[in-house]
Amino acid sequence: MINIILQSALFGLTLTFGVYLLMSALNRRTGSPLLNPVLLTIIAIVAVLLVFDIPLQDYLNGANIITMMLTPTTALLAYSIYKQLPLLKKYFLPIVLGCLAGSAASMTSVYLLCRLMGLSDTLTYTMIPKSVTTPIAMELSAQLGGIPSVTVAVVVLTGIFGNILAPILIKVLRIKNRIAAGVGIGCCSHAGGTSKAMEIGDVEGAMSGVSIGIAGIITVVLAMFVPH
Repeated sequence: MINIILQSALFGLTLTFGVYLLMSALNRRTGSPLLNPVLLTIIAIVAVLLVFDIPLQDYLNGANIITMMLTPTTALLAYSIYKQLPLLKKYFLPIVLGCLAGSAASMTSVYLLCRLMGLSDTLTYTMIPKSVTTPIAMELSAQLGGIPSVTVAVVVLTGIFGNILAPILIKVLRIKNRIAAGVGIGCCSHAGGTSKAMEIGDVEGAMSGVSIGIAGIITVVLAMFVPH
């Protein structure tokens, strides 16, 4: 009976959503940026699988459904851009140039650091799309010759660090322009950072959401110029 439950798709889905909701509640209750719900969910699920000796494949039977849903949700980025169209029209050039600079800086720095550390081409291509949203990052990683599953982990970590560090960096760097703050967060740390941007302010959240889509498009174009 237990094996049937563990091998069903509902097990992976229920465990993932249940743990995430629990960790989100813990984060709201404590208010600590270090208690990131995504990071805590990953740690908790790994701990459950190890402690109860549950095969990874049993968990993935349900968790893979979530992965399959990622690609269609990319289309929703168009809605976030459309929703903020008046603001985008008003500040079109600064937003696009900001996303271009951020995307180029991210990809270039990752490439150079990987080369400096002597990492293989495969790992380099795996790391390059770290700052775009997961569906785009997975596709780019596969096209470049990276490992999409590892890219997902890198993207998640990037979002977590963005979520934690965004308010700190805004304060330390004394960024007063709310649009600039939102563009920087969304361009560098995608949805993970955007959730924090929405807490910082409505303008920051809106610009961060728009920047995810624009940065994704720019990164896809820039990926064509990555050395092979």
